[in-house]
Amino acid sequence: MPGGRLTQRERQQIALGLAEGLAYAEIARGLDRPTSTVTREVTRNGGPTAYRADLAHRASEHRAQRRRRTAPRGRQAPPRADGRDDEAVRAYEETFTTLLMGQGLPTMAARVLTCLFTTDAGSLTAAELVQRLQVSPASVSKAIAFLESQGLVRRERDDRRRERYLADNDVWYESIIASARSHARLAETARQGAGVLGPGTPAAVRLENIARFVDFVGESITRAAEQAREILYADSGPR
Repeated sequence: MPGGRLTQRERQQIALGLAEGLAYAEIARGLDRPTSTVTREVTRNGGPTAYRADLAHRASEHRAQRRRRTAPRGRQAPPRADGRDDEAVRAYEETFTTLLMGQGLPTMAARVLTCLFTTDAGSLTAAELVQRLQVSPASVSKAIAFLESQGLVRRERDDRRRERYLADNDVWYESIIASARSHARLAETARQGAGVLGPGTPAAVRLENIARFVDFVGESITRAAEQAREILYADSGPR
């Protein structure tokens, strides 16, 4: 079974397999590669509907160049203090970031959120995020502002009066509740339109159906979030 990085030809075969609707396992067999290799490759490069072989290959080359620039010269990089496989962690973070981007998050916001989800400390300062992501403070600040507006991150001050950013259980719950409130506003606006356009008209019926559907979904989401919070986190101590 071949090892190492995927070649451009292999990426073209992956793109062709996706276009033909083949499963990841079937594509992997044709390449004599593990299924996980194909899954990670597609996920980190836009998913099955947006994967492009040339773009994926350029992104891979860029990552390799970046790693060469940051690797210590003349010796191997020291092992991580936590004992984890650094390459595996990087690959997972890229996969998770790509997933968040696919759900609508801007790139930098997705990278910041991935850092917060995967840090053992449970929180990071702006300076720590800048160091981990190797980006400017302004980029981190903009990403944090966006995540806060979506209810995905909250901030608190530590014993040294530094602001720390968290994405814990409560933040996730609040984000779901914020989404449910957004559904409720959509339903209310749809019903207003039904009244303006006249009861019984095709447009009004369409808007009323939208309102009923969105109401049902929003209420279901709220109930599920509250039940999950009560069951999963009731005995877990501070969140």
